Amino acid sequence: MSTPHYQIIRRPIITEKGLGVKETQHTVVFEVSASATKTQIKEAVQQIFKVKVAGVRTANFVGKMRRRGQSEGYRRDWKKAYVKLAKDEKMIEYAENL
Repeated sequence: MSTPHYQIIRRPIITEKGLGVKETQHTVVFEVSASATKTQIKEAVQQIFKVKVAGVRTANFVGKMRRRGQSEGYRRDWKKAYVKLAKDEKMIEYAENL
């Protein structure tokens, strides 16, 4: 049973580095499900945004320990995906007015 596409792609990463990569390398950055594979991410982006994907790179991040007063806990683990679009594809616009 496959995971629905909207559960694989969680949200776009809108940071200075993410927007720089978007403009220079024709790449968009998303937070994705930690269990998602590169193939699943590629298919989800193609189905949701109706674009062709040239490649996907992923990075796993381990949650850090954080304290607030006497209580302490860990941030959750998460996964980031760099999705490179095909040359002739129009860029996905999710951060136009920044």
